[in-house]
Amino acid sequence: MEIKSLNCETFIKYGHAVQGYDFSELLKVFVDSTEKPENKVIYIPSDAKLEGLEVATSIRDNIFGGIPVQIGYCNGNNVVLNCLEYHRGSELIVAADDVVLLVAPKEKIKDFKLDTSCVEAFLLPAGEAVLIYETTLHYAPCNASGNNAFRTIVVLPKDTNTEKPEITIKNDEDKLLRARNKWLIAHPDAPEAKQGAHVGLFGVNIKL
Repeated sequence: MEIKSLNCETFIKYGHAVQGYDFSELLKVFVDSTEKPENKVIYIPSDAKLEGLEVATSIRDNIFGGIPVQIGYCNGNNVVLNCLEYHRGSELIVAADDVVLLVAPKEKIKDFKLDTSCVEAFLLPAGEAVLIYETTLHYAPCNASGNNAFRTIVVLPKDTNTEKPEITIKNDEDKLLRARNKWLIAHPDAPEAKQGAHVGLFGVNIKL
């Protein structure tokens, strides 16, 4: 699969690089205080150490326009698509290691199904940040070539990916809700499908 640059014109519909911020302290605290497992992927929605740093205020007020946010992380070893998800609100990703982002346009979902041929891959280099739009389908990052694991800071509207609210199903989209502010579509081969997630990805379960 071709891995494209964030500078590629095709990335414009998915998000944009975030510039003008000094994330060096954020990245240092993050790298020094979190694990980088090589046999699994871990996701922590909110980390008090990261949220207590000075740059967190700029992330909240400038990048997210003042709405409450959470600063957490996704670390580990992953080379497979498995699922795609979306949120109400954009997502900031700051990479401590080179990672590959697998993304697709939400508009390509038809009857809550999506062909994985719509998925594109982009390299997010270490030290850089990108804002992924609400209309971008995405999931856990993948290892970049030569890496056996990755570390990424993830910023989202507050309480995203926490405990799923109790709801009465009113339409088909409600069936995709897997956590708070997290709608997910799984490939039939994904572990999440066996755990009851909506199966809607068809085609090849992309592996880098």
